[in-house]
Amino acid sequence: MSAILSALSMLIKDALFFVSYVKNHAFPQPLSPEDEALYIQKMLDGDLEARNKLIEHNLRLVAHLVKKFDNTGEDNEDLISIGTIGLIKGIESFSPDRGTKLATYAARCIENEILMYLRSTKKSRKDVSLQDPIGQDKEGNEISLFDILEAENEDIIEYIQLNIEVAKINKYLSVLDDREKLVLISRYGLDNKKERTQKEIAKTLNISRSYVSRIEKRALMKVFHEYYRQEKR
Repeated sequence: MSAILSALSMLIKDALFFVSYVKNHAFPQPLSPEDEALYIQKMLDGDLEARNKLIEHNLRLVAHLVKKFDNTGEDNEDLISIGTIGLIKGIESFSPDRGTKLATYAARCIENEILMYLRSTKKSRKDVSLQDPIGQDKEGNEISLFDILEAENEDIIEYIQLNIEVAKINKYLSVLDDREKLVLISRYGLDNKKERTQKEIAKTLNISRSYVSRIEKRALMKVFHEYYRQEKR
């Protein structure tokens, strides 16, 4: 279980890094069509730096789309965080074969992520904010999800370990499709078997290792989003 908890904590840090760009309005200039096509191909080949580059140069989409939801009464920082998650998922799942531009596809993913978040908060009938108290630390002080997200990796892992029991994992995995679930279960030994490498999983599924990596990241993002949604009710 510790491996998947570590992966989730790294995912949180990854998302927060890009969220800080949006909050500070530090937007790099859009990529030229030629550079964008180059980075997309590199990302598809497993280049993490190219993936980050594509995310950074499309962060202005998050800031632009969040403005559409100003009248919802939701916390702006929450919407930025959720929108950024949508952007990351959009970039990682993009393929030129979709027949649409990256920005168009990413914008759709951002908006869908925000709409899904708004539906879930409406269903729970509770206003959600990263500043809302969600528990106590070892000293009995109130802590919010925002405090958890800004903590060091060890603190994040400890918090998740205290709040995600083994019995809950299947509940979070229910948001995954069959292939995503298979990859996470195999990768992190959630079936009480040995953890398998991306290369081993790729061989079993007859796909590339880089594609397994993309599936794994997308699945972890879904699990974290579901955890965030359910634990904030």
